Amino acid sequence: MITVPEATNTIIKRSRYLTEAMSKGFINNSSLARYIKPELEEMLLKEINISSVIMALNRLQKNLKPQSKYKNIFKTKPTIIIRSNLFEINLINSEALITKYSQILSFNGGQKFFLTFSKGISESTIIASNDIASQIKEILKHEKTISEFNNLSSITINLPDQSVVTPGIFYFFLKSLAWEGVNIIEIVSTASEFTLILEDKDVNKAFSILKSLFN
Repeated sequence: MITVPEATNTIIKRSRYLTEAMSKGFINNSSLARYIKPELEEMLLKEINISSVIMALNRLQKNLKPQSKYKNIFKTKPTIIIRSNLFEINLINSEALITKYSQILSFNGGQKFFLTFSKGISESTIIASNDIASQIKEILKHEKTISEFNNLSSITINLPDQSVVTPGIFYFFLKSLAWEGVNIIEIVSTASEFTLILEDKDVNKAFSILKSLFN
């Protein structure tokens, strides 16, 4: 039969937020014990003493270590670039859409404007500068649009080579934004770049949070 420590470990470790907060001592274990006690009792099919939950949390906390390895792979502070005046359009995939991508690329000779494509199984996303919005929408006027977002900005972070073999590298950035209630519209990445698409109203806050990770 599953024990209180085992059930407690299951609840805590399924949440990276809780795990990291506990490892840094940000959470009062007595309050957390009261919070998870009802779920523990459901898992164990019996009533349990709150002191046993607190004891399990205290033991677990001793074995949790703050995750600093993500920051350590950055030998120097990464370049962080902000771009504004963007829009996003999401479309149902079609045979004609691939050809239209080539037409859209022709407006971005020399990579003058921000422009990204993401093709999924059933839909595609285009994020681009408003400077070429009218041309893009004209090309796509016969395609089926799912949604469109305006008043967007992007934050791009240059990643070191070893980031592609570092588990949780994106979590390193996203956890802090989530804790501060910053909404992310879209994520675009390559092997050496990580780009967040946000509403204009959130970009300054997000930039400050991301920059603080390397102070």
